[in-house]
Amino acid sequence: MNRYIKLVNFEINRFVKIYLSLLVITLLLQFAGVVLESNEYIDSTNRIMVQQSWSKAEYVVQYGKISFPVIMQSLWFTGSMALCAAALFFYIFLIWYRDWFGKNTFIYRLLMLPTSRLTIYFAKATAIFLMVIGFIAFQLLLLPFHISLFNSIIPADFRAAMYVDEIVRGSIYRSIIIPNSFIEFILIYGAGLMLVFILFTAILFERCFRLKGIILGILYCLATCSLFLSPVLIMEFTHQANIFFPMEFLALEIGFGLLIAIASIFISWFLLTKKITV
Repeated sequence: MNRYIKLVNFEINRFVKIYLSLLVITLLLQFAGVVLESNEYIDSTNRIMVQQSWSKAEYVVQYGKISFPVIMQSLWFTGSMALCAAALFFYIFLIWYRDWFGKNTFIYRLLMLPTSRLTIYFAKATAIFLMVIGFIAFQLLLLPFHISLFNSIIPADFRAAMYVDEIVRGSIYRSIIIPNSFIEFILIYGAGLMLVFILFTAILFERCFRLKGIILGILYCLATCSLFLSPVLIMEFTHQANIFFPMEFLALEIGFGLLIAIASIFISWFLLTKKITV
């Protein structure tokens, strides 16, 4: 366990500068988005009121009040979140390929450590998972500051007052990155971790078999994703949305997810121990 924790810490430290840069970029883009989008709304509101000779009350009757989730739907927010998501997705590949193509092929030194090779595998997956959780926590930490800035720019007559939990439930954060319950958290992030295991396995296929490994990796990704999505595909092709009871659908997805995760871990263990020699 001590070696596992040290490896996780090691992997996080190797990416921490880029990770912190992403958080700073996210902070700057989102605060800029709040300021620019709010001021654009005020300018648009004043222009319409002048053109139509409306009072504030008449404008609100016609167009309603603005709420903070509208700002969160702007490119400033969605773009910054997509940037971080893309960077973390790219890091799933970088976390392995950097070790192979870096100075002195570091992967061989890593595999020679007096610990199970599967420990290295889990340490890399854990590092990525913790970075995802850290990004979500950072977003939640920023949210009250975004709301305070929004409230300071938009007059009370034009904005709909909303609490943080209401904003979270009514925005792009809902259900995807901030689940409603612990069960949803396990399901959503369990599926994310399963995807990491699938991609790790595909990467190891490529590292072991080169060109053939690329084909095997692609086929493996297609096969596992098809299996996981098979209940949804069955409903689509049969045009019967109620072909499965909710609990049946949930049980199938959990079962397929666990099967795929276990298969990915086992195949990765086999490739790391039997096909990669030091």
